[in-house]
Amino acid sequence: MPIVAHNDLPTFERLHGEGQNILPSDRAIAQDIRELHIGLLNMMPDAALAATERQFFRLVGQSNQIAQFYVHPFTLDELPRSAQAQAHIERWYEPFGQVREQGLDALIITGANVAGSDIAQEPFWRPLMEVVDWACESVTSTLCSCLATHAVMQFRYGQPRGPLGFKRWGVYAHRVVDRTHPLVTSVNTLFDVPHSRFNEVSREQFDAAGARVLAESETAGVHLAVSGDGLRLVMFQGHPEYDTVSLLKEYKREVKRFAAGARPDYPPFPENIFSRKSAAVLAEYRHMLEHELDRGRPPPELPEDRIAASLDNTWRDTAEGVIGNWMGLIYRVTNNDRRIPFMPGVDPDDPLGLRR
Repeated sequence: MPIVAHNDLPTFERLHGEGQNILPSDRAIAQDIRELHIGLLNMMPDAALAATERQFFRLVGQSNQIAQFYVHPFTLDELPRSAQAQAHIERWYEPFGQVREQGLDALIITGANVAGSDIAQEPFWRPLMEVVDWACESVTSTLCSCLATHAVMQFRYGQPRGPLGFKRWGVYAHRVVDRTHPLVTSVNTLFDVPHSRFNEVSREQFDAAGARVLAESETAGVHLAVSGDGLRLVMFQGHPEYDTVSLLKEYKREVKRFAAGARPDYPPFPENIFSRKSAAVLAEYRHMLEHELDRGRPPPELPEDRIAASLDNTWRDTAEGVIGNWMGLIYRVTNNDRRIPFMPGVDPDDPLGLRR
């Protein structure tokens, strides 16, 4: 079922133009279908703010459950913003106080870019933990992405992430290791997920926290886990929401940083995304760029469109399946009053009845 365009946020029009199922609010009111209200705490930096909106809106809207989805984006004031991004937030995002007062059926917390490995030292740490504390009490289920998973594992379970010593960057094969959980019912048992991170929470740490690991990779580690109750916290370490070109755009930004002198080394390729032909084109581009820089001339444009045309998306169907299952489970147990997490008779410590 569709996402409801309940305001004029540009993301709705962009997704409609892509062919996504976006329902005008006047038509939504006329339908006798249950609403689900999903919060999106968007902590991504300015360059990825709108793209992250579209990625998660798209996954929610394609989850194909019998509901109308109202998505409520908000952010944290402690995250630095440009004037343009701040204007976007003030125009389209809701204050957390309003979100908390009105309630949510589910919450998605995105990742964020930080400089150090100790996220407890970041200025947004306390307000983020305020959101997490509220959600764990008042929201049926919270889905955490990448850094948000690391923050929750440290704050709720005392399991701080550790530095990898390198950037885990690329697309990696994962296997479902617990096929009995309804979150992974009917999804591919072997699937790809993009990753982009310098730090990691290990399988041993998830086990120590009493979490239930559902999917992991021999190379990239745990991707998908849930809290011990089975639903209240859903944790991603990867980025299944990424677009086909997301890692290419990250690579392009790193190349630009090298050209500007902001990083000393030329960035390596993200793993498992470029064909041999694309790798050869990019190697030739590097030679041209370094040649121009040596002569004090502006760098040439990276042939982004040419490379993008050869990229494959090997994760979207499974991502949609997992998010669809998540929406279905929430629909099954959430209260009609979105300020209350569960229907009467649902055990908050075992909302899906998995322990019975």
